[in-house]
Amino acid sequence: MKALVLAGGAGTRLRPITHTRAKQLVPVANKPILFYGIESMVAAGITEIGVIVGDTRDEVMAGLGDGSRFGASITYIPQDAPLGLAHCVLIARDFLGDDDFVMYLGDNLLEQDLAAFVGAFEHARQGEQPAAAQILLKRVPDPHRFGIATLDDDGHVVHLVEKPDDPPSDLALVGVYLFTARVHDAVAAIDPSPRGELEITDAIQWLLDHGERVRCELLTGWWIDTGKLTPLLEANRLLLERQEQRLDGSIDESSSIEGRVVVAEGAEIVNSTVRGPVAIGVGARVVDSFVGPFSAIGARCVVERSEIEHSVLMDDSSVIDIPRLEDSLIGSDATVRRSAQKPRALRLMVGDHCQIDVE
Repeated sequence: MKALVLAGGAGTRLRPITHTRAKQLVPVANKPILFYGIESMVAAGITEIGVIVGDTRDEVMAGLGDGSRFGASITYIPQDAPLGLAHCVLIARDFLGDDDFVMYLGDNLLEQDLAAFVGAFEHARQGEQPAAAQILLKRVPDPHRFGIATLDDDGHVVHLVEKPDDPPSDLALVGVYLFTARVHDAVAAIDPSPRGELEITDAIQWLLDHGERVRCELLTGWWIDTGKLTPLLEANRLLLERQEQRLDGSIDESSSIEGRVVVAEGAEIVNSTVRGPVAIGVGARVVDSFVGPFSAIGARCVVERSEIEHSVLMDDSSVIDIPRLEDSLIGSDATVRRSAQKPRALRLMVGDHCQIDVE
């Protein structure tokens, strides 16, 4: 089995961070979102991975390399325009060949045992009614925002529709799919939707209409599309809660470490309290400060005389003399500081699409 990972989106909902960074490489719990998906593939025994890349291809390729750091082999497949998930399958035809494959959205995070999901599909392929596809479904409160599946009384998939105005159910398609080579006939046969995209829901519906079985499982754990600030911080919280304490950096005697805290190699904690779950990145420095639960402080960050909680600081950023910072995402190489310069004033250099809340 192979994998097709989608990492070509522009990330407009996370601007201004994604003006300069691929959305799939924004860190959650001090690890790029995309890495979690790649690691899940390898853990499931899938090491031949194709990655769809777009305008941010250089950064994605630099981040993933040839895949050897993950124990995988990565092939990059350029997509010149965002023409839909089914279009990604279409342009990956040469890479995929006639193999079964898993398709995974690179900006999604989910609490799912991918190995078990793949194993169930492979087992079903050996049965009397082998499935041509397998989808993962999750009940959602706002189904009009997603591809939606309708099941019959026996729990079989009978219909799919993309972002319906009047949703027939609350079962959304989660961003992981399994296909046999039969899907290539489907993506070649469908027409673009009114959005101008080749929808994967239309391709799966084509399979159903042509007598193919589509197997489904219901996700009971969490699933987060990290394309906006609030869900990204929620994903950061959920992943930090799963970590175990690891203190590889330097912690002086006047500092206090409480709970599940990771202090990476080369990091320094000086006269500070860190209350987990918290991740402190390689070479970061926390001085005379409080770092509270659900915070991820990136590599080489500096936090001085400040309080931070429920926030993500990306690599090489600084927070200095800030009495309280929470529910925030600070981009890489950014500086947030309180100035003693007079006259006293709030001084900002703010780029497009920023959001600033002032107390």
